[in-house]
Amino acid sequence: MSELQTLLEISASRHSHLCPRQVIGVRLAQAGAAALGIEVPQKKKRLLIIVETDGCFADGVEVVTGCTVGHRTLRVEDYGKIGATFIDTKTGRALRVAPRLDVRQKAYDYAPHQKKRYFAQLEGYQAMPMEELLFIQEVRLTTPVDEIVSRAGVRVNCDICGEEVINEREICQDDRLLCKACCGEAYYQAQEPVLVEWPSRTPAKVSA
Repeated sequence: MSELQTLLEISASRHSHLCPRQVIGVRLAQAGAAALGIEVPQKKKRLLIIVETDGCFADGVEVVTGCTVGHRTLRVEDYGKIGATFIDTKTGRALRVAPRLDVRQKAYDYAPHQKKRYFAQLEGYQAMPMEELLFIQEVRLTTPVDEIVSRAGVRVNCDICGEEVINEREICQDDRLLCKACCGEAYYQAQEPVLVEWPSRTPAKVSA
């Protein structure tokens, strides 16, 4: 069995099926790591990846590289795009890898017997040469890689809400150290009452 097929099987085991986005995730990760000259799956934390969507595509990237959210080597910036930036944290070099714009149609050239688009993509993406499937672009990070990685052991308390902020994610505003939520960058809006009562320990009945 080829390395690609082995990786696809591992990725598929997480979903109980294999889909075209997993195939792109696996192949994109292979290309990005190779272009940076970093061996994967990595055993240290030299490679940092920012994926531009979540879901099965991200799982394909994770399977190849060993980068995970838990190890702080995989980040999600949800642009709703199938793409990822591979960063060498030692040199600061960053490469963005994404599918070429015509890959959906070109997939039929590599799976001519498949009439349905889904299956043509599933098979074609595995067979297409890397240079036809993907493009690689040198990019410059708008936030320095040292700030993205940060120092994991740093802790401060927000001067407004009092909650702990880790990994140097606090923001200094008017000589106060604040969390992003208290700076107006929250992804949520607190509602009244402030605290929600804990649910009963009695299991909820499920209607048939």
